[in-house]
Amino acid sequence: MNKPEASPSRARRWRRLAIELLIVLLIFLALKAWLQRDMISGEAPDFQARLLDGTPVSLADYQGAPVLVHFWATWCGICRLEQGSIESISRSWPVLTVAMQSGDADTLAAYMAEHGYTQAVIADEDGALAARFGVGAVPASFVLDAEGNVRFRERGFTTGWGLRARLWVARLL
Repeated sequence: MNKPEASPSRARRWRRLAIELLIVLLIFLALKAWLQRDMISGEAPDFQARLLDGTPVSLADYQGAPVLVHFWATWCGICRLEQGSIESISRSWPVLTVAMQSGDADTLAAYMAEHGYTQAVIADEDGALAARFGVGAVPASFVLDAEGNVRFRERGFTTGWGLRARLWVARLL
């Protein structure tokens, strides 16, 4: 016995659903591109700074392997949601975080200790380093390849597995 074919109205509903999903996806991608419009691409700018413990650091120190450069702030609720993922990633990948407009090194060191975070942090008190990367809002993440080129950039909440996948791809490139 032959299976009855889907009625035209059912087929129309599925087609309409597919079109609506495509429209939502296009709007999402357009919004994402608009939010990232000022973020740098290409070669990441090198810089010299100090970690919270006073150790000098530069982006050149991370050449040779992919690195996650993550901008965040203590006052940012979304940043707090993803901070555990960033901490976890820092245990298996090179990670350099920049705390934008979140106080001085002592204030940030106390914040990190209170929450049990150990990742490398630069205190960007005035937001100057963030501005060099085109970061106007946090959280913002950059995955750099071994040569220091921006391979991926993201503004807003990002999952830990998504960042790990981007780091893995950057290693292959």
